[in-house]
Amino acid sequence: MKICTTLCMLAMVLVMMSSGFITVMAVTESHIPTTLDGPFEPVTRRFDPSLRRGSDDLPMTHPRLRKNVTLNFPEQIALAISSPTSMWVSWVTGDAQIGLNVTPVDPASIGSEVWYGKESGKYTSVGKGDSVVYSQLYPFEGLWNYTSGIIHHVKLEGLEPGTRYYYKCGDSSIPAMSQERFFETFPKPSPNNYPARIAVVGDLGLTRNSTSTIDHLIHNDPSMILMVGDLTYANQYLTTGGKGVSCYSCAFPDAPIRETYQPRWDGWGRFMEPLTSEVPMMVIEGNHEIEPQAGGITFKSYLTRFAVPAEESGSKSNFYYSFDAGGIHFIMLGAYVDYNSSGAQFSWLKQDLQNIDRSVTPWLVAAMHPPWYNSYASHYQEFECMRLEMEEILYQYRVDIVFNGHVHAYERMNRVYNYTLDPCAPIYITVGDGGNIEKVDVDHADDPGKCPSPGDNIPEFGGVCKSNFSSGPAKGNFCWNKQPEWSAFRESSFGHGILEAVNSTYALWTWHRNEENYKENAVGDQIYIVRQPELCMKELKVMFP
Repeated sequence: MKICTTLCMLAMVLVMMSSGFITVMAVTESHIPTTLDGPFEPVTRRFDPSLRRGSDDLPMTHPRLRKNVTLNFPEQIALAISSPTSMWVSWVTGDAQIGLNVTPVDPASIGSEVWYGKESGKYTSVGKGDSVVYSQLYPFEGLWNYTSGIIHHVKLEGLEPGTRYYYKCGDSSIPAMSQERFFETFPKPSPNNYPARIAVVGDLGLTRNSTSTIDHLIHNDPSMILMVGDLTYANQYLTTGGKGVSCYSCAFPDAPIRETYQPRWDGWGRFMEPLTSEVPMMVIEGNHEIEPQAGGITFKSYLTRFAVPAEESGSKSNFYYSFDAGGIHFIMLGAYVDYNSSGAQFSWLKQDLQNIDRSVTPWLVAAMHPPWYNSYASHYQEFECMRLEMEEILYQYRVDIVFNGHVHAYERMNRVYNYTLDPCAPIYITVGDGGNIEKVDVDHADDPGKCPSPGDNIPEFGGVCKSNFSSGPAKGNFCWNKQPEWSAFRESSFGHGILEAVNSTYALWTWHRNEENYKENAVGDQIYIVRQPELCMKELKVMFP
């Protein structure tokens, strides 16, 4: 499909809006549909068997993974949104240690400073923050332990919205400061202000396919990255390193614990730095971040390496939080901590939803790692318990879009609530196709002989709530015998998505596939997601008076 550039489309949309048009028309030779045209007949684009389903991990000696700084100079620099007027800057200094015996370094031995200002080379402010190290320890003979370099987090406060800042980070007393980088703060929350392009990607890993995903993503020039879990796949390795595998339990059936090779986290930080040092990345945990170790400790690397606006959004946990990006309010939900309606996360979620002013942030977007709606055989109905606990409140507060990963393929749903098509329900989109070592998923639950049994796909956290459908074409069955009506489009390819909010009711969603075979049609899926606040808020008052 030949398409106009994004800027061209957005410019035409704005011209039409100013001219009084209500309908957004496609500025292309082919019509770009809107969700108002739906629900759509289900479409499947099947995997091309001539292509490989995946690729091996990049070695730690790869130029994009190996350490390229000396002594205590910063590396793995990353940004994260704190608020419309504040930004987190994180980085790592020093060398990690791995072996049978490791000794953590003193995190206070290297300072945490960020020099920043509005002009290149002129730094009018200095921010200072905290530093920490973490260890991954295994109480089993022969397994290697790990202790990290020093991880620094500095929050820059009092920033002006919609402004470019230049910065350096490090310790000026050594001196060991980074090269100059820059970032741009988001516009002030408003129904008229939106980030230009938000990239959405999940289940990335560190393969050649991951490289293709990130290279394509950088080409699309995002202003923010939404990373929906499963980042490094460091737990596809033994603690001693070696070669990563696509199936851990198959390759290492006698492993005493789910091992990890923690240097992969350092490699991933270097791999992402050209992007994350200038574009904020907002993360949520996936199952590959669990990483159990001695004493029942989990998620240590995830919790230590990433700064997120948990405290800023009233959350007491880095597993779930929220933030604003212009006129969009994002809610990041944790699937691997308590999500029951009587728990702390649900209580926080309810309060966060109650605090939203849709006249200021009209768009409401949620993200969590595992999907609730998924027609692939992989992870089919895996998180039904979470859906049963949380779906109703997301529906009540009219969440517009829900992004997921976990399934290594792409799937966009029709608007659906409780497995029923509903024009006021969220659009669920799975983008777990970042390119990781576990390969792309190709089997659908409705394919002959591919329906999982209820005993398959047991979640790594939470209960099991799988059941047969109680109504509709699949009534009495665990799987449909055709692509479900709530599944609008699915394709087994690696890629990423771009969300572009045009105004308070229209947003363009584009999914870009990686495969070079599709260069003439790199856009795999594209649709305008349209909010109908007048209709849906009116129905809401009838359903939940």
